[in-house]
Amino acid sequence: MDKHYPDIPALLSACLMRDEYPDTAPLIASLAHVRTIGYFTRDEFLTMCAWKEPRQRRRQDWASNTKDDVRILSARALAAPDEARRILYLCRLRGVGIPVASALLTLIDPARYGVIDIRVWQLLALYGEVDYDPDGRGLYVLHWLDYLDKIRGWADELKVSARAVERTLFQHHRDIQSGPLYS
Repeated sequence: MDKHYPDIPALLSACLMRDEYPDTAPLIASLAHVRTIGYFTRDEFLTMCAWKEPRQRRRQDWASNTKDDVRILSARALAAPDEARRILYLCRLRGVGIPVASALLTLIDPARYGVIDIRVWQLLALYGEVDYDPDGRGLYVLHWLDYLDKIRGWADELKVSARAVERTLFQHHRDIQSGPLYS
């Protein structure tokens, strides 16, 4: 992959994707109540997981979470006093790692969150925004916290959602990727 811009702010200024994907916008709208009530249901959880991973390789793991598991852990996550605990509570749900947990938060609150995955992490490494784990194969809480700080900072500067920043980074990686994702 080659850089097409001098830095991430230049990339965002040139390519910013402000509108949500047409198939994702209704899902986000259907979850608007979650922040108010303070938890999500098992059915909502399964829908959000399938959105993040359409191939649903972890479907059996997700389905093994009970209604109570999902309600209790999502309530704890949404009430957590900091981002590390928030993501760690969600990761206690079976079949959920940092990328899926970040997707759950993003779908519930796209103004403040964006999905972290290998594509966005590799792009941050390409542009020198992160100097560890450039391949993004294993994403942990430290990655999440660094990523969240960065996308929120750019979102604040541009007066857009963190999701808009994340989507732009994700799409740009797809546009410039040559060869396999895991090279």
